[in-house]
Amino acid sequence: MALRAGVAGGVLSTIAVAGSANAATAAEPVTETIEMPTLTATLTSKVALSAEATQQAADAYQYRAEQQSAAEKAVKDAKKAHKAAEKKAEAAAKKKAEERAAAAERAARSAERTDLSGVQTAAATSSSSGSSASAPSRDIPAPASGSVASVISFLQAQVGDAYVMGGTGPNSWDCSGLVQAAFKQVGVDLPRTSQEQSTAGTQVGTSNLQVGDILYWGGQGSAYHTGVYIGDGKYLDAANPSKGVVIQDLSGYPADGAVRVL
Repeated sequence: MALRAGVAGGVLSTIAVAGSANAATAAEPVTETIEMPTLTATLTSKVALSAEATQQAADAYQYRAEQQSAAEKAVKDAKKAHKAAEKKAEAAAKKKAEERAAAAERAARSAERTDLSGVQTAAATSSSSGSSASAPSRDIPAPASGSVASVISFLQAQVGDAYVMGGTGPNSWDCSGLVQAAFKQVGVDLPRTSQEQSTAGTQVGTSNLQVGDILYWGGQGSAYHTGVYIGDGKYLDAANPSKGVVIQDLSGYPADGAVRVL
């Protein structure tokens, strides 16, 4: 009995000690739970700082991207503006060149007209004192030539077309370009310029004109304008940018010479 009682007491003591130890161990988590808020607050602060840094980096990247896009757009706009300015300058230069050419032609014609006016005045004075002077014939009949008729028909079909320096058709001409094209219709190959056309064929006086004769203004070999006599004291030419291709009265602008190629 005593042995059993001792064993039982020992067992109970062991159980008591174990229970006490377990109780003490169970109390420890309480202390750790009290410290958790402090650790969580620190971690939250670090996460917030990291998020802010990430946002700042993203903002900086977006700002750089916007700057680069704006710079690229500025470069493209500058290139477009440069091209537009170049085209505008080219158009202005072309227009100015055309105006200068037209002004030079008008000046040359005006000077020639002044000179011819003086010659005509002197001739009229000489005629009144007994000298004979000849004027361009207004009633010389056209020669019976189908070639001449074809030339005149072609020229009349171009009346109303524009004058463009260097023009050779089909809807715009300069003086020598029109004359060259007209005679090409009947197989006559004339030089391209008025200077050369004034030396082609046979020289005839302006007092002995026939339909189809090539008229020129200026000196032989240095003429600055050509046209074609169409009879009845009239001629057809590509006059200038303001008139275009027209029929004009020869008495208003007498030619200096004429050549016959048909």
